[in-house]
Amino acid sequence: QVQVVESGGGLVQAGDSLRLSCAASGRTFGSSDMAWFRRAPGKEREFVGGIRWDGSATQYADSVKGRFTISKDNASKTMFLQMNSVKDEDTAVYSCAARVRSLLALNIARYASWGQGTQVTVSS
Repeated sequence: QVQVVESGGGLVQAGDSLRLSCAASGRTFGSSDMAWFRRAPGKEREFVGGIRWDGSATQYADSVKGRFTISKDNASKTMFLQMNSVKDEDTAVYSCAARVRSLLALNIARYASWGQGTQVTVSS
């Protein structure tokens, strides 16, 4: 199994950019589908975006489409979430997740490995 640790969160202003990283350890990173989820205060966890094990496909929530971009570097075993034009409503704890490649849609939260999360706070 892959273990994952997020980093890169912080306090930013609305309209700014931020890049989150998800560093993984374990042998199966190269064959793992991965995703970002977030949980805002008082809200349910929601899917942000995901990427297939080989980078061949990505999927995004409508709320971030066109602003956020996910990429995966198998050589460094790292996944990134580039967040542009952030909004107040992007304030949340962002967690990355991983699972061995499957036929499940990326937004289905059946992931085997989860990180502790990194806080992103957007001020207006």
